[in-house]
Order: sequence, then structure tokens, then C-alpha cells
Amino acid sequence: MKSYRNLLKIAGLFFIISLLSSCTVLQWRETDEEIMKRHRKLNIPAQISYFEVDSLDLNIRVLEVSEQDKEINLLFFHGSPSSLSAWNGYMTDSLLMEKANLYTVDRPGYGYSNFGDEMTSIDLQAQLMSALISERKWENVIAIGSSYGGPLAARLAILNPDVKAVMMISPAIDPKNEKDIWASRLTQWWITRWMVPTGYRVAGDEKTVHAQELARLEKDWAILNIPVVHIHGDIDDIVPYENVHYTKKVFPNIEIITTKETGHEIAWARKDLILPHLVKLIEKVEGEK
Repeated sequence: MKSYRNLLKIAGLFFIISLLSSCTVLQWRETDEEIMKRHRKLNIPAQISYFEVDSLDLNIRVLEVSEQDKEINLLFFHGSPSSLSAWNGYMTDSLLMEKANLYTVDRPGYGYSNFGDEMTSIDLQAQLMSALISERKWENVIAIGSSYGGPLAARLAILNPDVKAVMMISPAIDPKNEKDIWASRLTQWWITRWMVPTGYRVAGDEKTVHAQELARLEKDWAILNIPVVHIHGDIDDIVPYENVHYTKKVFPNIEIITTKETGHEIAWARKDLILPHLVKLIEKVEGEK
């Protein structure tokens, strides 16, 4: 009887995975037309372009809301699984549009940047983002990253001097404090991997080596002297709040901001908590130009 119940549980799990894999919303992406339709409806001038990396046969999708007279450039990096659409609330925010040019990207493997082709190296992703900044001649960049995007934003700042400040929101950055998420194992077992939605497979591949990737980078955090802001919810059940103790120790110019009674979702669900600190950071970079 016990074996029978176990078989039913396994069968149920496979059914749920199969159901999820057919659900397009779990791919966490919007088409170019869906994005542009939203911005046209809001009368916001937006552009979508692709940054080509011929050596990797890679096209990185870039969403831009910009005007020529803005001196500050905000560049947003999403977590995993996700896409540039995680920042919809910011890319349509009137206050931010007044103060800066706004850019966000689909990280490699997500959205429409070679969807499904994982790139697990944080450093390589940062190199590509640095090349994007240099090609497009963006100056006075503030790099903003949520979750996985947090250490990416910080690594980018080390590689590119045009990055003048970093904001990390709920960053998964402490290599010794990586939370084990059992569901990610489904992406690594051949018998279940094919059933998992593509975006989740990419996230699982990143998750599997994330601690090792972070350990490779941590020796360089001490050289980052530009302003770094770390915002974290104190009841985050995805990326432990204890990450703040790590960033306080390794970054020489760090500001820790704790949002009370909030979890991991603050970047996209609680823009009201993030926006005042982002505006303050913009004004700080403006004052230091």
C-alpha cells in the first residue's frame, strides 16, 4: 500500500510538471509586439533592439525608454526565472523617465535572448553587459539588479568604469548562504528535465553552480568603491536576509536598507519601497559628476 501511494505521488508530480510546462505564462516573457503595444497605449516612446554577439551566436534583447538630454542611464537586470518584463513598472514610471534614460535586457537564456540557452557564468554575462554599455556609449550608468541580477550588477561595475553606482535588490550574493531549493533538482534529472518549462530549466542550471560562481568573484568586491545600495526584505524565503551581513563585510561603500515584513518579491511587487532609494541614488550620482 505504501509503494502504491508513492507511485501516486510520483504520478501526480509528473502531471503537475507536464501541466506547468505547457503554460506559456511560466516562460516569463513577452513578445516585442506585446511590449510595444503597452508602451504605445501609455504614450511612452520605447524602442526594442538586439545586441549581437557574433562569437557566441547570441542576440541580447534590449528595451529602451530614453531621451537625448538625460545624463543618467539606469540599466536593470532581472533574476531567474524572469525576463526584462519584470521591470515593467519601472520602465513606465513617469518620475524615472524625467530623471534618466531607462534600459533593461533579457539576460542570456531568458526572454528573447537565445531563450533556453543557459549561460551560467556571472562574469561572462557581466562582460557582455559591459560590451553593450561601451558599444552604445552610455555614461553615468546605475546598474540595478534583483536576485541573481544583483551580483551581475556589482560585477559589471568592477568591469566598466562608466558604471557609477549599483543597487542590489534581494541579491543572491553570499556563496555560503545559498538556499537549497528542491524544485531546481527537477531541472537536473534527465527523467524530469524535459518536462520543466524552459525558463525554469535555465534558472535551475544557474542555481546549480551559483555558489561556485559567486566564490570566484568575491575576492574583487573590496575594490568596488562606488556607492552600492543593498535592499532586502527581512522575511525573504528565497534569498535569506543574512546576505546583508555578507555585503556589509565585503563592500567598502555599502548602504544596507531593510524593508520590514517583506519577502523576495519587493523589486517587482513593491516598487513604492524601492523608488525613493533609487531616486536618491540618481541624485547622488548627479551630484558627483
